[in-house]
Amino acid sequence: MPKIVLGIPKGSLEQSTVDMFAKAGYAISISSRSYYPTIDDPEIDCVLIRAQEMARYVQEGILDCGLTGKDWIVESGADVAEVCELVYGKVGRKPLRWVLAVPENSGIQCAKDLEGKRIATEAVGMTKRYLEKHGVTANVEFSWGATEVKPPRLADAIVEITETGSSLKANNLKIIDTLCESTTRFIANHDSMADAWKKSKVEKLALLLEAVLRAEGKVGLMMNVKIADKDRVIAKLPALERPTVSALSEDGWCSLNTIVDEATVRDLVPELLKLGAHGIVEYPLNKLFY
Repeated sequence: MPKIVLGIPKGSLEQSTVDMFAKAGYAISISSRSYYPTIDDPEIDCVLIRAQEMARYVQEGILDCGLTGKDWIVESGADVAEVCELVYGKVGRKPLRWVLAVPENSGIQCAKDLEGKRIATEAVGMTKRYLEKHGVTANVEFSWGATEVKPPRLADAIVEITETGSSLKANNLKIIDTLCESTTRFIANHDSMADAWKKSKVEKLALLLEAVLRAEGKVGLMMNVKIADKDRVIAKLPALERPTVSALSEDGWCSLNTIVDEATVRDLVPELLKLGAHGIVEYPLNKLFY
C-alpha cells in the first residue's frame, strides 16, 4: 500500500494541530513516549518533528509533507513546496512577527547602529541575512530561550518572535524593526509532489485542513419562515453568498439555511424572531468548502 510520511510539529503547535486534524476527520493519537503518532488512515505515517527542523527533513525527502512556520522555512533556507497557508497557532490566529528589539534607553535606533554589537536570537540565519542586507557586521549568538531577558547585560539587542509585543514591553524593550512575518504552512517535498498519488493525497489533506480553518468562528442557522415574511428575513441574514430556500410541506411556509459569524448570533436571532422566523436552530460547523 502506498503511503505518505507526515510531519506533525512537536511543541507549541502540537495540540492545536491534532485538534485541527480531528475536525478534518483524522484521529491522531500521540504517546508521551513515542515520536511516531498513530493516525486512523493506513495511507499516512506520522512523525513528531520540531517545527524548526521540519522544512529540512521535508526537503531531504525523509518526510513527504509537514506543517511548520514560514519563519522556519526562511531560517533553514529549505527548498520545499508550499502547498497552502494555514493560519492557526497555540492560541491566536494572527501572524507572528520576528522583530529586532533593544532596551528602551538604548542608543540603537536602526539596523546601522548594530555595527559591532552583540545580538541574541534563535533565528541566527535570518538575523545574519538581515544584517548582510543592511551592510552591518555584528556578533549573532544563538539563544536557547528567555531571549527577552538578555539585554542589556548579555546582549545589546535581540531578534525575537512576538504576537502582541507585550512580553518585550514587560522587559523594557522596544521594537525597532520587523524581520519577518510568519504563519503556519503546509509544505511538501518536491519529488513527492511529482508523484501523482502522493500529490493527490497531500492536496486532499490541504483541502480538508483549509476547510477546517475556514469554518472557525462560523455556525449554521436553520429556520422556518412564512412566504410573506421571507424577503424581510433574508434581507437581515449576513449570508456567505445567499441563504438556501427550501419549500415546506405546509403551504405558505419555507425553510431558510445559511452560515453566519458565530459572534453575530446573539444579536441576530432576536431580530429574526421579530421579523417572523420560527424554529431557529443553530448548529456547529467542522469544515466549510467553497
